[in-house]
Amino acid sequence: MGTGYALPILGEGLGATPRITSLLIKPASAVCNLDCAYCFYLDREADPYKALPGRRMTLETLERLVDTYLFYSYPDSVFAFQGGEPTLAGPAFFETLVEYQQRFGRGGQNVSNALQTNGILLDERWCRLFREFQWLIGISIDGPEEVHDRYRFNKEGRGTWKRVMQGIETLKKHGVEFNVLCVLSQANVDRPKEIYRFFRSLGIAHIQYIPLSEFDALGQALPFTIRPEQYGRFLCETFDLWWPERRKVRIRYFDNIAEALAGQKPGNCTMHETCDSYVVVEYNGDVYPCDFFVEQEWRLGNINVDSWPEIARRQRRYQFAANKAIPHPECQVCEYQAICHGGCPKHRHDPRRQFQDLDYFCSAYKMIFSKAAGPLRKEVERILGRHAPAEAVSPY
Repeated sequence: MGTGYALPILGEGLGATPRITSLLIKPASAVCNLDCAYCFYLDREADPYKALPGRRMTLETLERLVDTYLFYSYPDSVFAFQGGEPTLAGPAFFETLVEYQQRFGRGGQNVSNALQTNGILLDERWCRLFREFQWLIGISIDGPEEVHDRYRFNKEGRGTWKRVMQGIETLKKHGVEFNVLCVLSQANVDRPKEIYRFFRSLGIAHIQYIPLSEFDALGQALPFTIRPEQYGRFLCETFDLWWPERRKVRIRYFDNIAEALAGQKPGNCTMHETCDSYVVVEYNGDVYPCDFFVEQEWRLGNINVDSWPEIARRQRRYQFAANKAIPHPECQVCEYQAICHGGCPKHRHDPRRQFQDLDYFCSAYKMIFSKAAGPLRKEVERILGRHAPAEAVSPY
């Protein structure tokens, strides 16, 4: 997340176990101004709000959210905004958010804000806000124009690349910190060199690649879904490009592997032992344990009526967190278990709706771990000036 800003009043915090360390907030729910072909929100039968066309977080719910979470999360409070498209809530909504954070924060409290956007609506007003309060912005872009526009188009079916590039230029003009999020689909997964060099030509130094896997009701992969071997090759070829300039470019997945080798908790929740580090807050205050499982059966409560310690202690949250730890025979004997911890429950669940299955991308992880773990372990040990923790590197 971004560096945030410090607030000027003294106070103490309230603890709870297991702790919710960050929020993913959806002020416009799944509503979006684009109509991307691969969006996993579109036409979801399990969407609890699909019959509600107008979804916007009220200022009353926003005030309650900020007030209660700052009290619960002291001294470090992380707010991340996503969608759908969060900028549909409008700049005034986020300007009010900052006012609430300043009003309800206490001395020694660090507040970090981040926003993931398609970039279409970004203008001078947005960027002044982001710059003044040191927001970190994630821009969704899948590569050069013909690649990006294959699946990412607007409601009229037109490509969006030119508008996204305008948003990027506006961010650069105002000196706003941003990274790119690139969805790996059949449009780009076989073009790792072209994609990496495109981002570098834009001066992008922080990149996150998201593998696309969506399946129909029969468990058949949808046309844009990538195969595990494609993802593995993409990561391995990208690693070769990245390694010579690793001190100048950050690729989140490689950072996460290095963090695991160093004995730290990786920034990516898919490499955690359980799924309980963050929660999703929907536009009406409903809370869920994961953005991929905004479904009634996983609803944890509502911030307008429940306290954060109550939400954190809900049995349903424990049950969801445990899904990641369901043992699979291959995982139990895998040399990379200390890094992967069974992968992502979404990728385990999607093909057959079974959490006990292997992660769909398991073979891809093995490909990149086999290639990258050795060099990254040596790099970690060089930086730390000592051997990395034995439990993190003993398999290699």
